[in-house]
Amino acid sequence: MFVRPFPGPGGKWQISTAGGAYPTWSRTRHELFYRTPDNRIMVAPYTVEGDSFKGDKPRLWSERMIQTRPRLRSFDLHPDGERFAVSVANADAPADAPRDKVVFIFNFFDELRRIAPAAKR
Repeated sequence: MFVRPFPGPGGKWQISTAGGAYPTWSRTRHELFYRTPDNRIMVAPYTVEGDSFKGDKPRLWSERMIQTRPRLRSFDLHPDGERFAVSVANADAPADAPRDKVVFIFNFFDELRRIAPAAKR
C-alpha cells in the first residue's frame, strides 16, 4: 500500500510491504489504519513536513480478525480516533451462517462491574 498526494503531482511513499486495503485516516492523530490481507487492522503513524510524508513502521492494532466480504469495507474508525466499529469473524460459525445480528456494548466496564462484581475480601 502506498500514499500519494491528491490530486498530485508529488511523491509516492510505501506504507505496507505485505499489502493492505481500505485505508482510513484518523481525524485526531497522524495515523493511517488499514486492513491486512489476513483480515487484521494495522496502524501506521506518520509525519508530514512541507511536501514530504514519512510513514513509520505499521503495527498491529488488534489481534482480532475482522469479517470480510468481497469489495466490502467491514470496519470504520470512530471520529474520536480511539475505537472502531467492526464486523468480527466468528471462528466457530460455518462460513454460510447468517450474519444478521449486531451487538453494541456501551460503557463496557460499568456493564462488566454490574454482571461480575468484585469479590469481597
